Amino acid sequence: MTTMRELRQAAGLSQEKLAELAGTSQPQINKLETGQRKMTVDWAVKLAQPLGVEPAVLLGLDLPAAPVTARPARPAMPALLRTPPAGAQQVQAAASMPVRAAARGGVDQEMFLEDGPIDWIARPDYLKNARDPYAMYVVGESMMPRFRPAQLLHVNPHKPPAPGAGVVVVKRNKAVLVKEFVRRGPEAVVLREYQPADREFAVPLEDLDTLHTVVGLQEP
Repeated sequence: MTTMRELRQAAGLSQEKLAELAGTSQPQINKLETGQRKMTVDWAVKLAQPLGVEPAVLLGLDLPAAPVTARPARPAMPALLRTPPAGAQQVQAAASMPVRAAARGGVDQEMFLEDGPIDWIARPDYLKNARDPYAMYVVGESMMPRFRPAQLLHVNPHKPPAPGAGVVVVKRNKAVLVKEFVRRGPEAVVLREYQPADREFAVPLEDLDTLHTVVGLQEP
């Protein structure tokens, strides 16, 4: 099976150039080539066109294909021409949503959002018409048994939370919390967590950046 690295080299592309054409980052391309990130259908569709192959080739399916040969160098293309048509961007946006992740950091072990999406997944039907939905992995055990580590939460950032709803709270310092929404007061948002003890606590509004509603989840 031809590897992704071989396909990229045969296409005459650097990791940085392939990342630019596919709308992702060089570290993500490197992770896909080294096996640190799994090649999904979404990734295969995104990478197939700039590599000049069918998505099935990237997924390792046994399909007949023309031998991969080096392509002649092409003159640099204006950035405008390298950008997918607006219609194509809208189709991709309607069919997929980004996956975000958090990592532990700091002495107090708060969770902090990583920069940019780490993957893309297909939108569930109940988010087809939502604006800017995303998914996020659960890290930590403060919400067990409701939310468990490695579950993938589906989030609608424009749905107001009702009491009892799961929420993703991002503070102004970029610390991120996955909790249960209790109520919003004039000076703070009251949240609930289950572990290590069931308790309610307040996040001052002056410390709050965003408050997004969890509308579903996906098991690992």
